[in-house]
Amino acid sequence: MQRRFMTLPRHIQEGEKLHPEATGELSAILNQMGLAAKVISLEVNKAGLVDIIGFTGDKNVHGEQVKKLDMFAHDIIIRALDHTGHFCVMASEEEEDIIHIPEKHKIGKYVILFDPLDGSSNIDANVSIGTIFSVYKRITPDDGQPGTLEDCLQPGVKQVAAGYIVYGSSTIFVYTAGHGVHGFTLDPAFGEFLLSHENIESPPVGNIYSLNEGNYKYWHPGLKKYIKHLQAWDNSKKPYKARYIGSMVADIHRNLFYGGIFMYPGDKRNPNGKLRLMYECNPMAFIVESAGGKATDGNGKRILEYQPNDLHQRVPIYIGSKEDVELVEKFISEEEVVEKD
Repeated sequence: MQRRFMTLPRHIQEGEKLHPEATGELSAILNQMGLAAKVISLEVNKAGLVDIIGFTGDKNVHGEQVKKLDMFAHDIIIRALDHTGHFCVMASEEEEDIIHIPEKHKIGKYVILFDPLDGSSNIDANVSIGTIFSVYKRITPDDGQPGTLEDCLQPGVKQVAAGYIVYGSSTIFVYTAGHGVHGFTLDPAFGEFLLSHENIESPPVGNIYSLNEGNYKYWHPGLKKYIKHLQAWDNSKKPYKARYIGSMVADIHRNLFYGGIFMYPGDKRNPNGKLRLMYECNPMAFIVESAGGKATDGNGKRILEYQPNDLHQRVPIYIGSKEDVELVEKFISEEEVVEKD
């Protein structure tokens, strides 16, 4: 009964009480993201009934065709946040440059970066998609002046909060402020996010692997051996199950509960992988690590320790259950030693 009435705003407020120094601004930001998520969820659920699916005819900074729902989500998040007085600057995967706060609004001390609709290539097929966001404190002087690119290009360890929303069979909002990971399910009967998954903890090891095996021929030899290892039978948890949705937020959400590993490696064609450090990898790494998991580039470097040099920088990522990530790193490093010898 207690959980039934634990709404997202109430949970955020209860957490705020544990930090006497809190100003309430971060709580307000998370609440506004919850509002944006409700609006986007409503529109996602109308896909196919209204003129919201398909392409706009434009291409984004990555050269990809822009979906109408991508731009809808992008615009809704900006409209939900730019007037709050909490931000000095914003950035979106859909925009090449930083997004300035309109001059008529107060400038704040926070920075937000977001992927408005992860997995949007799945929209027309009614497959789970999501929103990802990441919040930092500005590092330029908090003097009421607009933020800069420098404020956005911070390593992931500087995040003060991160979250994602999955739009699937239900709409789920998952967030962390660095002290536990909590999930809330949108109750459509009265339009509130209710606590459904308290203190989510990633299993130390799983039996699911998620990656695009169509790129197999271009992979590092160590990764090829690792996948063959997972597919072998040894009367334990193996062979692992292959589960790949093609929507990072949905794949990681599943593995966060069941255990397992999601991988988007660098390969011969894309040495740095294809996922964006600032909009996808950093926030998801912060969430997974806060739940006891691990996120690296496959060569021992923690994703959260990357110093970004570009808003749209790409990095390889291996993320999920701690032991699964450590094992793939072992296969990759051992193969590199063999090649050197």
